[in-house]
Amino acid sequence: MSRVGAYPLVPFEYVPASPASSALPDPGSGRAAAQDPVWALHEFLGSLTSCSPATVRAYQSDLNGFITWATEAGVAIPGRVTRRQLRGYLAHLTTLGRAPRTIGRRLSSLRRYFGWLGRTGRIDTDPSLGLGAPKGEGRLPRVLRDDELEILLDRPTEAAISGGETQQGRDDLILELLYGSGLRVAELCSLDVADVRDTVEASNLGLITVWGKGAKQRRVPLNDTTQSALRRWLRLRDELVTDSTPAGALFLNQRGKRMTPRDVRRVVERRAPAPTHPHALRHTFATHLLDGGADLRTVQELLGHSSLGTTQFYTHVSRERLQAVHRSTHPRG
Repeated sequence: MSRVGAYPLVPFEYVPASPASSALPDPGSGRAAAQDPVWALHEFLGSLTSCSPATVRAYQSDLNGFITWATEAGVAIPGRVTRRQLRGYLAHLTTLGRAPRTIGRRLSSLRRYFGWLGRTGRIDTDPSLGLGAPKGEGRLPRVLRDDELEILLDRPTEAAISGGETQQGRDDLILELLYGSGLRVAELCSLDVADVRDTVEASNLGLITVWGKGAKQRRVPLNDTTQSALRRWLRLRDELVTDSTPAGALFLNQRGKRMTPRDVRRVVERRAPAPTHPHALRHTFATHLLDGGADLRTVQELLGHSSLGTTQFYTHVSRERLQAVHRSTHPRG
């Protein structure tokens, strides 16, 4: 039950955007080490103007961990951190059982942090230069089976839709956007009514505006099913509006607040027949496009990837799926 044939394969352009105006997380809320102005963590986080709030929080968490470890090891200022100490920290993470992907992300945060310290004249030598991290497992992302998609999108169980018409209308649109348009969860949660108003008022457009990573804007197509779900949700949305509802937020939880990624995970958990992460719907979207013959550049633009190399990862997924189908269905497979 793949719906891939329903999606228009048309090129889109990224539109440069001004940095998001969301407030930075307070680097002092957490470990005391991050409050030390010697490490200039607050200034570093303030320099990440092209990053989403979630990415800034990830940098904050990663660097808090390192600063705490370094301080306990007797390193009082960033200018005294050596490459050997950074290697020691990575080894420490390994002994804690951290996954290679996690360690790689921590090192990436450290590289950006120490690179910024060097560029701003706070340190003389960047100790992270040339430092390598363990490679990840290279696991292929999960792609939903056709029968799973059918239950998730078209045949939800009675228990999954027991919350009433308003909840079902909202959930239907969320799932259609994740699979039908390949949105990231953060992109979906940040949508405002204004971003979809043109689609409602001029149904032949079939496009919505999405703000992706790096404050980049793109236009994303909606298939007919998603457009119908959007109109239905806009008729139902007011049922969840309260005095404290953020102005313009498209998706609201049961308390009238803008939905969070955790809320979206609960929606997918409620509707999916098997444990499924919301990002798996984006993986499935990309894989079905490639299975259906879409070219890589178009898929890159639809997903909002800045690098074609990131999109090429899905060609491996598509090839693995085709090989698995051949092995399981052909007499000589």
